[in-house]
Amino acid sequence: MTDLETRAAPTRAGALRRAAPALAGYVAVRALGLLALFLWSAARDKSAYTLLTARWDALWYVRVAELGYGYEVRLANGDVHSNLAFFPLLPWLERLVAAVSPLSYADGGFLVSLVSSLAAAWGIFAVADRVYGRRTGVCAVLLWAVLPVGIVQSMAYSESLFTALAAWSLYAVLTGRWVTAGTLALFAGLTRPVGLAVVAAVWVAALASFARERRAAGAAARGTQDAPDAPPGSETPHAPDTPPGPETPADPGTRLRRLLGMVLAPLGTAGYVLWVGHRTGKGPLGYLDVQAGWRNGFDGGWAFARFVADKFTSFPAALAGVGLIIGVASVVWLYVTGVRQRQPLPLLVYTGVVTALALCASSYFGSKPRLLLPAFPLLLPLALALAGARIRRSAAVLGVVAVASAVYGAFWLNGSGPP
Repeated sequence: MTDLETRAAPTRAGALRRAAPALAGYVAVRALGLLALFLWSAARDKSAYTLLTARWDALWYVRVAELGYGYEVRLANGDVHSNLAFFPLLPWLERLVAAVSPLSYADGGFLVSLVSSLAAAWGIFAVADRVYGRRTGVCAVLLWAVLPVGIVQSMAYSESLFTALAAWSLYAVLTGRWVTAGTLALFAGLTRPVGLAVVAAVWVAALASFARERRAAGAAARGTQDAPDAPPGSETPHAPDTPPGPETPADPGTRLRRLLGMVLAPLGTAGYVLWVGHRTGKGPLGYLDVQAGWRNGFDGGWAFARFVADKFTSFPAALAGVGLIIGVASVVWLYVTGVRQRQPLPLLVYTGVVTALALCASSYFGSKPRLLLPAFPLLLPLALALAGARIRRSAAVLGVVAVASAVYGAFWLNGSGPP
């Protein structure tokens, strides 16, 4: 157990009241972003709602919900884009919404995204509040809302759904609710391939807890052996209501729940990957073949490095290359700062895996900022800095960035390429 685990968690009603300022600020920022998108799209004679629900990945999710798996597109260069690349939880929820309401699959995806984005904002607040306090939690949520690609949080994509599941799974780990953590990790693994990051966080945190208990038990045994015999009739004072400290071994029930959480966590990712392998007839590596058809893979960042280097072949493009280098350096710096600030181990593991998969994949490079959206612990150092500043200064900074983010999101989503 850790100090975070032994600290009492607020009741559900109290937690919602505590998070209310963060959620209100999040709704305001996202409303501003949607307003900018609708105005920009109207000026260009485009449908903002179509941009949010019926383009790029959103179309693929709708096809899975409507037709099931098996749809594919063969490109002129020989590549095969199969909808098996898209994990099933979002299409399942789209189908559920359409079954119980008059909404279409696309409408269902939009509704799921809106609800999930609020759940994600609340989960981010809960984690940051747990670790650093309420004001930092509010700042973390607002920073997540004003990210340049924050408009994706309102699209019929899986980022908001995944971030909600990941954030609450991490919160469950921090509060010692292992079965809840494992269950949420299971669903995260059914949402995106990066669900592996949530699994890794649950497993590393659980193994670290077992290791601490083993060390504590060894230390207690050595202390008993070294201690002198107590005089007859003496008793050691004991406070039965005192919560166990960080070095107190957990009871058998807690250890069993921790093991159950570890068992549950990987079932979502493993189940879908194995099912794809069976469906394609290519075994456990079948999902990798599906991703290869999309030219997705993990090459350690080599393809991304070449993409950045190519930007320096001409002057205008060189500016974009400099921007990309600054962006990657900023991400690395934020992660290192989180390590120096001693963020809890599950947050560091989760963020490290999400960041590595985003930056070191050979996928469409324009999507990398979107792929980093779930890595919200990267924002905690900035949230701490804003929380330590004067309220007026923090509000002014966040207000300016929110306007810039809204304008950029509208411009970006009205572009030709997928986000």
